[in-house]
This record gives sequence, structure tokens and C-alpha cells, in this order.
Amino acid sequence: MSNVTVSIVGRSYTVACDPGQEGHISRLARSIDSKLKDIPNLAGQAESRALLFAALLLADELHELQSRAPAAAPTDDAQTAEALETLAEKLEGLAARLENATPNA
Repeated sequence: MSNVTVSIVGRSYTVACDPGQEGHISRLARSIDSKLKDIPNLAGQAESRALLFAALLLADELHELQSRAPAAAPTDDAQTAEALETLAEKLEGLAARLENATPNA
């Protein structure tokens, strides 16, 4: 297991990842950070609020991508529910990591 320290909205977090995934995690964090920097006054908000905005932005981005490529989108309610459940699980995992992380800054 490796660790990588990322910065999102001026806060530093150490995230555990598989060896070799450090660069990928860093790029994801930079992407989230750049999206959140467009939201005024977010730096003073609680971590949970920043997480909420990040989740909403990512969900909106996913929605836009799926609406542009209908062939790649789920074709029935069961597939849609499964895709949303997978996304929710990933967001819950990220939320748990952020809640348990101690900011380094």
C-alpha cells in the first residue's frame, strides 16, 4: 500500500492507494480541486460541504457524458440503478476517507 498527499480547496489529505496509482490519484485530486476553485467562498466551508459540492459536480459531469453518448449509457432501469449504486458506493468511500483524514495543513 502506498500513500499520496493531495490538496483540495487548500486542505491537504493523505490517501492510501495501490503502488503505482499515486499519479492517478494526484490527477484526480487536481481535477476536483480545479472544479471546486470556481465556487466562491468554499475554502471557509466544512469538509462535508466541499465533499457535497465535489459529488454534485462529478455527478453532473457524469450525467453530461452519459447524455452525449446514449449508446454507452445504461439501457434499462436496472442498469441505471446499478450504475447509480456503484457511483454512490464510490462517493461514500471518498466521504469516509475525508471524514477519517486529518488535514495536514
